[in-house]
Amino acid sequence: MLPSQNTSTPEAPIGMRMNEGLLPDHRLIMYYGFPENPNMGILGEFSPEELLPKLQAQKEAYEAVINDRPWKMGFELIASVAQRDPGADGKYIADTGGEWLDMYTQFTEENDMYLLLDVQCGLKTPKEDYEGLERWLRYDHVHLAIDPEFHVLPGETPGIELGSIDASDVTEAQEWLLDIANKYGTSRKMLLIHQFNVYSISNKENIKPMEGVDLVLNMDGWGAPHLKNETWNVIIQQNPIEFNGIKMFYRQDDPLMTPEDIMALEPTPDVINYQ
Repeated sequence: MLPSQNTSTPEAPIGMRMNEGLLPDHRLIMYYGFPENPNMGILGEFSPEELLPKLQAQKEAYEAVINDRPWKMGFELIASVAQRDPGADGKYIADTGGEWLDMYTQFTEENDMYLLLDVQCGLKTPKEDYEGLERWLRYDHVHLAIDPEFHVLPGETPGIELGSIDASDVTEAQEWLLDIANKYGTSRKMLLIHQFNVYSISNKENIKPMEGVDLVLNMDGWGAPHLKNETWNVIIQQNPIEFNGIKMFYRQDDPLMTPEDIMALEPTPDVINYQ
């Protein structure tokens, strides 16, 4: 059973709680992945119950470095998985089962955590992919992430060709989240955009903060510390927009950057994400 919440659709907007939200008053540390698939992140290696003390220990390692804002914990769950087979609809995408989204929604609510639902899009437009998540985004602690790497063009295949989104897709998602927040009377929603290369987001200069949505640009991609520092400088430092995050890879990053390394970045990350 999901957390207690009014499930009826209001006839008129309730209005969001504009003064309530995660950022900038807190920092967020998350685990990323897909249930029961260890090749798609740490969420697939352990159950939520097993992950909770591991994430708590990782959070404490960051608190020992910098604790200027309270740290919150969360999971980023892949809600639509890009495929190399076009599937029946030809969209190269498969939705994660609703029972998984229900379970993670309830677990994170019960443990005072945040849940980000990540869409990979395939040949769908980003909005076509995430608008089906309204059922879960109506919960106060559930937010949205978009992974441009797997959003491809006709004739391309996710995982072979590298995808991208446009700044207009980001603006559209911000506007949609505002509508969701107003419709269900939630606090500010968070929109996290993964980016590992300059071409992941076209016309990036057109992306602007939008009142009522906390926009996080999350530096993605694995590699040695010097490579991740270089990517951070290009993607984040040279083009800051609002809030910033970085994704770490327990298996592929060699060596793994320490919390001291990460919190020494400029600007200091607001969100840390471990795959």
